[in-house]
Amino acid sequence: MADTEPRRKTRGGGRAGAAARRGRETIEQMPWKPPIMIDPPVEPLRPEGVEAIHDGAMRILEEIGIQFLNNEALGILREAGCRVDGDMVFMDRDFVMEMVAKAPSEFTITPRNLDRKITVGGRHLNFGNVSSPPNYWDMALGTKVPGNREMCANLLKLTQYFNCIHFAGGYPVEPVDIHASVRHLDVVYDKLTLTDKAMHAYSLGKERVEDVMEMVRIAGGLSDEEFEATPRMYTNINSTSPLKHDHPMIDGCLRMVRRGQAVVVTPFTLAGAMAPVTMAGAVAQSIAEALCAIALFQYVNPGCACAIGTFTSNVDMKSGAPAFGTPEYMRATQMTGQMARFYGLPLRSSGVCAANVPDGQAMWETSNSLWAAVQSGTNMVYHAAGWLEGGLIASPEKFIMDCEVLQQIQRYLDPGLSATGADDIALDAIKSVGNEGHFFGIQHTQDRYATAFYQPFLSDWKNYEGWEAAGSVWTPDRAHTMFKNIIANFEAPAIDETIREELADFVARRKSEGGAPTDF
Repeated sequence: MADTEPRRKTRGGGRAGAAARRGRETIEQMPWKPPIMIDPPVEPLRPEGVEAIHDGAMRILEEIGIQFLNNEALGILREAGCRVDGDMVFMDRDFVMEMVAKAPSEFTITPRNLDRKITVGGRHLNFGNVSSPPNYWDMALGTKVPGNREMCANLLKLTQYFNCIHFAGGYPVEPVDIHASVRHLDVVYDKLTLTDKAMHAYSLGKERVEDVMEMVRIAGGLSDEEFEATPRMYTNINSTSPLKHDHPMIDGCLRMVRRGQAVVVTPFTLAGAMAPVTMAGAVAQSIAEALCAIALFQYVNPGCACAIGTFTSNVDMKSGAPAFGTPEYMRATQMTGQMARFYGLPLRSSGVCAANVPDGQAMWETSNSLWAAVQSGTNMVYHAAGWLEGGLIASPEKFIMDCEVLQQIQRYLDPGLSATGADDIALDAIKSVGNEGHFFGIQHTQDRYATAFYQPFLSDWKNYEGWEAAGSVWTPDRAHTMFKNIIANFEAPAIDETIREELADFVARRKSEGGAPTDF
């Protein structure tokens, strides 16, 4: 991609016009409408099971302790009355529960496009793009390659294009052609100009977090006070399991919560490797690792927006490789959802798989993880579209295939499907057909046929002969063609040229100052 420079002319037509043109040119997709979960969550734990996992997590914090490799955090927790022994912190359960109770059970994130605000918590369900793979794969290449800025930008375009993607996670693929010291500047510029959805910052040291917060503030045309008044962005951190929080992630979160921005704490607990082999033990450890950080943030800024994340899965005990979308992963997600409700915290989970290419394995493992997210009452689903090889590959074909599933989930949660009014029971329609004829031509059907059932944009419902006559095109190939069409016809969301220039000027200045320090 070209270097970051301000452009002097805005695109015509605005967001609505661009969206309408994209819909006509490529696919007919469902409208922007983050789903509301209408079914009760799956709760595999009995009350005594919830209490057992809670007690286990509290005993971990009280008796075993968590290592905080961050001197500022150690000082804060010592001031708060926690026992600190070197870099080990021991928290009393009463302190943890008092702090966690201060966190809101629901909050909003408001991006530069106010129509793309999302609610995190309650029954709200939001899907995000794949984040952070170092590698990329598509049908044209046919092999895994390191990510670059163009690949990253194309995945950002898919993030913007699909209405079933509600927030923009981290880099959808790492652009390793940009030096790490300034990578965040170029990618966040691309993200803020190619998308207008809720934004993310990596908590990787002072400079990156401060730069991204300032860029989000500029993009929204906000004063410092307006930026800090409500969450405009979020970060996600992982504990370093087992039982450890590192310096840069805690540092970044402290900076974020002090300015009123949202934080998601997601332990990465792989049962059998970084956590006990039993799901209850792995979930208890994950809960402990998350709650100690949330308690810290609530002590620093009571009432700040925090969510608890789950990334508890298992490893292949034959090879040690991570496995995803497994029965164990599904149950751990459901169990953590039950615990999140016990603590009154919003929940984040993920749409993940271990497959290397967008094949059948990729889709059944991802579908398992996505439906586990729905069943668990998840509010933010990371990596909902585009993830392969346990997070090491991002794929545009997989992204589009996943969006078909996401749309089906959105339709499944449409309360109209289970409506039971007189028109839904349709006795008059049944009477008019009786025991002869069919329902195709009656008025009840004619009034509803266009919207009665889910219409796929990628699935092929022709019979075998029709599919063969059309060229025998397999699903990933159809997705690849769709990807090329979307990119060719993509129009970025409107942004004020003065704001674009201010963003570009900020990027140029921070590059001249060296960006973020690195050791290479």
